[in-house]
Amino acid sequence: MASRASTHPVVLSTTSLSNDSVVNRDGKDLGKIKDIMIDVEHGRVAYAVLSFGGFMGMGDKLFAIPWSSLELDTNRERFLLDVSKEQLERARGFDKDDWPNFADPTFRSETYETFNQKPYWS
Repeated sequence: MASRASTHPVVLSTTSLSNDSVVNRDGKDLGKIKDIMIDVEHGRVAYAVLSFGGFMGMGDKLFAIPWSSLELDTNRERFLLDVSKEQLERARGFDKDDWPNFADPTFRSETYETFNQKPYWS
């Protein structure tokens, strides 16, 4: 008999996921989920906005992470992202006061390519 967890979807609120930690496969801290971006037209979660670096919210850099790049660890209430800190530091980020146009086709393609994810819209 299949377990209940494998036959029923996990449905969580964005509030419960905001501020969840993000770590890489080595357990190194990569930051926290700041926001979750919804593609309303396609009815999909497009990105998680990751806050990385800084101190107490000051000087942190934000990154659009394709939702498909993240693996939810419900037992520890955190996400796993298979990148090193160095890879993240080299990725295109943005400032909390200057968010990109998440719907821009070039931005979307570059972001999904950076994290080796197949775009859900193609």
